[in-house]
Amino acid sequence: MRRLLSAAAIFLLLGPLPGTEQRLRVMDRTSQRIEARPLVYPAGQTGMLRFVRGWRLVSPNAMFGGFSALALTGPDRFQIAGDNGVLVRMTLTDEGQPRAAHIGTIASPTGGGRYKSQSDVESMLVDRQSGRTWLALEGINQVWRLDPTLTHIESRRALPEPTWPSNSGPEAMARLADGRTLIFSEDAHSDPRGREALLYTGDPAAPGPAPLRFFYDAEGKGLVSDAAPLPDGRVLLVHRRLGLSPIFTTTLAIVDPADIAKDAVVRSEAIGQVPAPLADNYEGAAVMRRDGHTFVWLVADNNFNAWQRSLLVEFELVDLPDSKKAAR
Repeated sequence: MRRLLSAAAIFLLLGPLPGTEQRLRVMDRTSQRIEARPLVYPAGQTGMLRFVRGWRLVSPNAMFGGFSALALTGPDRFQIAGDNGVLVRMTLTDEGQPRAAHIGTIASPTGGGRYKSQSDVESMLVDRQSGRTWLALEGINQVWRLDPTLTHIESRRALPEPTWPSNSGPEAMARLADGRTLIFSEDAHSDPRGREALLYTGDPAAPGPAPLRFFYDAEGKGLVSDAAPLPDGRVLLVHRRLGLSPIFTTTLAIVDPADIAKDAVVRSEAIGQVPAPLADNYEGAAVMRRDGHTFVWLVADNNFNAWQRSLLVEFELVDLPDSKKAAR
């Protein structure tokens, strides 16, 4: 991700926040314990988002955090990736507590150590049938496909030239029902028309045809931080914008892939914002259908700052605008 503003920059603007000092501690990188602390927030609706439930996730494992991508592998079963190369898998019980939790790291292309750029995962796809995972890495502008065990990189491919800036690269990725894949940059080659994005007709991690390039105009919603396909074929986009109160504003919007064409400008329709009491740096999103209703899960990146939180929250999407396809 582009760091929006680093912690140091925020401190310059706001000054140190009370109670945010980092405490010295022994670096535990082996614990598999995860605790989910329920968020106390009344059920309510903001725009077309109705809050359902949420938790603050904590672990003694020092690698736990920095979450930038989210996938659902089953009902209340999550795979979460961080921009430090961490991969978390867990299931939430009916009581909202994690079980079958595993905290590990992504595979290395060399089989050994790696540079930070080879860990900076910003978006993720999981194919439930095959169990394979696709990761988009910002620092090196590549898409990797991992085997179902998450221990082997089956294929990897660089994004096309011109290379996206290392801190503004492939921030959001979504697989459409027809197998095509969308990748949105966070802020690549900012252009009067919008930010660059790509549409792949095949596997973005394997050799194949060059992707179609288009532009996304967020119209002031902020920078795209993730994307997830909706049941009707449209795509949900998560945007984040920095301010002072709250520091993070998260806006959800819908974009229609039918609008995409070479060098076209694509826009979205806002459907709501995460309410201020739940505001944080949301970077991962996953959509699921349950009992005839559509829900979105969001995960927040705490940037390993004591004053930010690793939040996992669920909203129901209600009264969404009709798609163009349905209107025809």
